[in-house]
Amino acid sequence: MGRPVRLERPPRRIVSLVPSQTELLADLGLDDEVVGLTRFCVHPEDWKGRKTVVGGTKTINVPRLAGLAPDLVIANKEENPRDEVEAVAEHAPVYVTDVADVAGAVAMIRAVGRLVNRADVAGRLADEVAAGFASLAPGPPLRALALIWRDPWMTVGGDTFVSDVMAHAGLDNVAADRERYPALSADEIGALAPDVVLLTSEPYPFGERHLAETRALAPGARVVLVDGEAFSWYGSRLCQTPAVLRTLSATLRSESGAT
Repeated sequence: MGRPVRLERPPRRIVSLVPSQTELLADLGLDDEVVGLTRFCVHPEDWKGRKTVVGGTKTINVPRLAGLAPDLVIANKEENPRDEVEAVAEHAPVYVTDVADVAGAVAMIRAVGRLVNRADVAGRLADEVAAGFASLAPGPPLRALALIWRDPWMTVGGDTFVSDVMAHAGLDNVAADRERYPALSADEIGALAPDVVLLTSEPYPFGERHLAETRALAPGARVVLVDGEAFSWYGSRLCQTPAVLRTLSATLRSESGAT
């Protein structure tokens, strides 16, 4: 947004507009302080039942949010539309994060921790994430395509957070020369000739019923279902991601791994 966020005191009424950052706030011990979230904020599981839902990440109910009288709103450049963020900023300070890779996520965790007076806890989480990713040794690279949507088929470009997480697993994104979230035709998927196709569980809920269909699009590729949160949530959930990537890497590089 190009403007500073200044707080006179640690925030006591926080609204989060980003699911992964909502979970981060929970892990920073801010249950009492967080008063609002989106309907997509599914972690912690009980928070939606105890806090005010202010809409979706791209459909914010600004009057409802303003009625909570927050002293801090946490948003994200990619998740939340600029016009809605600007409308919210008329009522409360808004801190907008911009996370493009794992290093940026580590920096974001530290920054949010300082902003909410939890710098020590955030520092420990950031150190754990950084150490976990640094410990990965995935082996020889595999050409990989991540599909995040169906009808139309959509993948991730090289400038996305998901693509960077793939790289840490030794998965070379075959769509790395594209930007953001390009749509692909069936012929384009075949022409990319990936070794591996990842079907993410979000934002599109890929499941077992989509495996055969995807194998037909990319003959010869190993098609696997993966946890979308491990690849796209850039808050404290990243503490769990290295273990997920380590298991995935071992499975993909094993002749006995199931497809």
